[in-house]
Amino acid sequence: MPAPPDRPFRILGLQQVAIGGLDQRAMLTLWNDLLGVPIRGKYRSESENVDEDILVLGRGRGEVELDLMRPLDPQARPRVHEPALNHIGLWVDDLPAAVAWLEQRGVRFTPGGIRKGASGHDVCFIHPKGNEHSPIGGQGVLIELVQAPAAVVDTL
Repeated sequence: MPAPPDRPFRILGLQQVAIGGLDQRAMLTLWNDLLGVPIRGKYRSESENVDEDILVLGRGRGEVELDLMRPLDPQARPRVHEPALNHIGLWVDDLPAAVAWLEQRGVRFTPGGIRKGASGHDVCFIHPKGNEHSPIGGQGVLIELVQAPAAVVDTL
């Protein structure tokens, strides 16, 4: 199916992969200690129920975040460890235009709208499941749309 000619945004590439688990040390042992993926930073949010280590794979145009997420409370929502492959993040060149356009076409977003994400970029999430009002979801995958900074937009 060809792309709609009126789409006011472009998906530029993969921005991140987020993996959730209950044992933060075990995740770091594999990804940082053994595989050598460097840690860029940390993020903690009570409202998002997450304690997160942000690692980075690659450099420049090929850079992709690897977010290792542990729930602050395993019984609370969101359950950042279920499923273990929590979500993928996609760079988008115009996040507000993308959200408005996709909502008009029946895409369901999670509550919270556009907001600052762990790395400081504006983000929002496409819900894994559609519903009666907004029937299009990620078919079981949570998809994060991330506003690409100007350098990424210019490069890609």
